[in-house]
Amino acid sequence: MSLRARLFPKASIGTYLVAMAVSIAVPIFAFVTLLLLQLEDNQRTTLRRETAQDALTLSRTIDRQLQDMATTLRLLSTSPELENNDFAAFHERTETALRGDTLYVLAVDRSGQQLLNTRRDFGTPLGKTANIPAMESALNSGRIEASDVFKGTTSGEWVYNVTMPLDAGQVAALIVTQNAKDLARLVTTEGLPSGWSAAVIDQGGHVVASSGMASIDPGTPFDTRILPSLIASRGVFEDEDILPDQLLGYAQIPGWSWKTVVWGPIATAQASILTTWRFLIVGGIALLLVAVLAAYAVARQVRTTIRDIADMASRMGEGHIVAPIDTSVIEANQVAVALSNASFDRSQTEDRLHFIMHELVHRTKNLLTLAQAMMRQLAKQAESVESFQAAVSDRLDGLVRSIELLTSEQWSGASLRRVIDIHLEAFPQAAEQLEISGEDFVVKPEAVQNLGLTLHELATNSVKYGALSIPQGRVSFSWANIQTEDQPEAMLRFIWEERNGPEVATPSRSGFGTTVIKTHAAAAFRGTVQVDYLPEGMTWTLTAPRSTLERE
Repeated sequence: MSLRARLFPKASIGTYLVAMAVSIAVPIFAFVTLLLLQLEDNQRTTLRRETAQDALTLSRTIDRQLQDMATTLRLLSTSPELENNDFAAFHERTETALRGDTLYVLAVDRSGQQLLNTRRDFGTPLGKTANIPAMESALNSGRIEASDVFKGTTSGEWVYNVTMPLDAGQVAALIVTQNAKDLARLVTTEGLPSGWSAAVIDQGGHVVASSGMASIDPGTPFDTRILPSLIASRGVFEDEDILPDQLLGYAQIPGWSWKTVVWGPIATAQASILTTWRFLIVGGIALLLVAVLAAYAVARQVRTTIRDIADMASRMGEGHIVAPIDTSVIEANQVAVALSNASFDRSQTEDRLHFIMHELVHRTKNLLTLAQAMMRQLAKQAESVESFQAAVSDRLDGLVRSIELLTSEQWSGASLRRVIDIHLEAFPQAAEQLEISGEDFVVKPEAVQNLGLTLHELATNSVKYGALSIPQGRVSFSWANIQTEDQPEAMLRFIWEERNGPEVATPSRSGFGTTVIKTHAAAAFRGTVQVDYLPEGMTWTLTAPRSTLERE
């Protein structure tokens, strides 16, 4: 007995259909399981990256708060009242300026004696500041520093200080202080997975502020088993013995001695994958049972039909012209008709297939070439991965708008006004500031993409730096036919003119946007581009043959 006969013994169609259902369902089930395992691993990697990014985002929020406090100190240090040792006037002025805020100002001499404290009325007897070491550290370093969290003598609350050394008469240092619970309002878990927490840790390893499911009180030491591992500028910490089934991300606040941490259970961050696992197991078993039952039922119905079609095929093989058979299965009738017409339809189908494949390859190559060139240019000028990702996403959004427009028109071109409108929709805030004029016409597919890319860059530049960046700014975009002596063919001139915007200066360097609106636009339309950076607004002019844009 041959190997084939042993593998495929004679059996009814029902047996083979059931076996086929099982042989298809089981590998698919196994393959999907493998994909889910890979997805789970990828999601774990993504979770680590996002956790570190969340900690970095929190660190930037806290950094802004500390920088604002440092700016407040710098401004207060220039007060003439302070120079003249008029502490009563300085107290009144500072208290008025910070009224409604959660910040308080202290002025201390070199021994730490408080000369004034806006938490108390001026003239109230005051002792020394409660955190002498933090003050001395700032005086020794000569820099503005943030202290560790400590129990305030005056407030009776957990507070922290930002200290600025100063040489102004009796005043050796100015201090801005804030209650830790007020800083906690900035330590938000919004955007984190359910059940996660966040905290700010000082140089001594104590919690300054915290929020979330596992919130920690101010002044409480953070887990000493974890702190020694938080040595990089940012990263993640995983240890099943210390944080079972949890992940912790951390980031150093640049220029300060504090760190931010976010942590929480991995299960809540991967809830979707766990739900998918459960659905896969239950659904896979149910699908297998349904497939077996359906295969058996179908086998009984199609057995006779298959025999009839087999007889038809046998007679066709003998050279007979056969008419389609009529069975109880609609699909089988369609097969019979298809067999009857196959010889006539094959040639036409093959020709159509070749045409479609050629068009698909052509369009795909064009799009990939454009995207590759765009990303190569952006990569040269990107200062970080994040800025590169944002720049690529913005440009791809403009490219997608052109592709969607062309797809809706079956790649036959599109109205110029539609091209303009669909790209400027990305900047709804500027709708009232734009004036568009010119005779509409149908643009070639290639020109739709290139013109759309150019318009997107012009509008992006204007929203960032030009007339569209302020409400009173105005932009005029117009086009018209022109005739030049050195060009016998019809020419078009596009003009993007900005006015009433910020004062314009010639850029010191050329970025990707400049390359697009100048070099790319000129090459794509075989024309010339002129950009004038006039003080009243930038003007961009494209002069190109009409044949490079208009569809015949």
